[in-house]
Amino acid sequence: MSLRKLQVQYITGAHRRLRRMGIYIHVPFCAKKCAYCDFYSLTDDASMDAYVKALCVDFRRSRTDLAGASVDTVYFGGGTPGLLGHKRLAQLLKKLRSNFEITADAEITLETNPATLTGEDYAKLVRAGFNRISFGVQSLDDGELATLGRIHTSEDARAAVKAARTAGFQNISIDIMFGLPGQSEESLGRTLSEAIALEPEHISFYGLKIEEGTPFHEMRDKLDLPDEDLYAKLYLLGAEKLTSAGYSHYEISNFAKPGLESRHNLRYWKLNEYIGFGPAAHSYLNNTRYGITRDLNGYISAVTAGQLPERSESEPVEPEAQLREYIMMSLRLSTGINRMVYEARFGRSFEKPEEFFRRISRGGLCVPTDNGWRLTAKGFLISNTIIVKLLQYLDE
Repeated sequence: MSLRKLQVQYITGAHRRLRRMGIYIHVPFCAKKCAYCDFYSLTDDASMDAYVKALCVDFRRSRTDLAGASVDTVYFGGGTPGLLGHKRLAQLLKKLRSNFEITADAEITLETNPATLTGEDYAKLVRAGFNRISFGVQSLDDGELATLGRIHTSEDARAAVKAARTAGFQNISIDIMFGLPGQSEESLGRTLSEAIALEPEHISFYGLKIEEGTPFHEMRDKLDLPDEDLYAKLYLLGAEKLTSAGYSHYEISNFAKPGLESRHNLRYWKLNEYIGFGPAAHSYLNNTRYGITRDLNGYISAVTAGQLPERSESEPVEPEAQLREYIMMSLRLSTGINRMVYEARFGRSFEKPEEFFRRISRGGLCVPTDNGWRLTAKGFLISNTIIVKLLQYLDE
């Protein structure tokens, strides 16, 4: 597409009339809270039926927010959405279809723990319309799994992936973590080799972060965490091993077989619109970003009473903030920053970013593309630093 056509789309708002949306449903239930996790989740499952009922009411209330839009990605995240069971999940997906225009080729993802569902469950989920499943494997080393506080074993993980494949899932993703306490290059290498052998279409590969309010944060001084050098080696080891196995390194922490990138997550990284349901869910609609308060009972009470769920935050994303978000998100992706989109969408010359990228390219941190610049694996490793320096350079 030419620069002029892009400019016409953004100036007239035509890109918004071609409206494609994503839906995220947060399921705040877990069988056990992991020692490192700061996501909003509860181990009390007594509210599951009331929560499903509230979600269905919220779907109906929100139809006007998505009027005229086509939904092409649906993502059940958590928590552990698989704990709802196939009947509740099928009910929710059916209600989504009755209230929103879900495209025939929509990517519909379910996150779950490898020890939560059975082969029969997977088959019923496929029949209900789920076509992508994401397993929180994290490691295929039983010692590391115990340290993390996971409820599954490495054998559970292998069996779950195989059962989901047998049931008909043709798009399987698994999460693998690096930078774990006591983890070595050898142990990570074994986990990655075993993960690749399972032949998932997608692998999320991300580093452990010690978040405030978690048990790991309280015991951080006692954890055998890798130093900066080992952390970098682990990341680069994973990137090299996965790309050598045929996975495209399409985002800092994500690898996929060609054409099987996570369409829903790409929506976030490309600053496209989405709506979130449930406590702790976030939305980005009409250039406004908002989140729902992390309060399950409060959400259920408000929605079933016909009220809007309480928001923890809500703010318009002004053009300057949109520019900064575009820079931050684009540099997460292997496609990088597109100079034509940059100039058309924000009315800015690409001259200064061009100067910046040419300078840091001498250190192997980025390379030119046909349309702009992207970070290398080495650049991904220090992407936060690069982004801060680029923003500072543009502000000068």
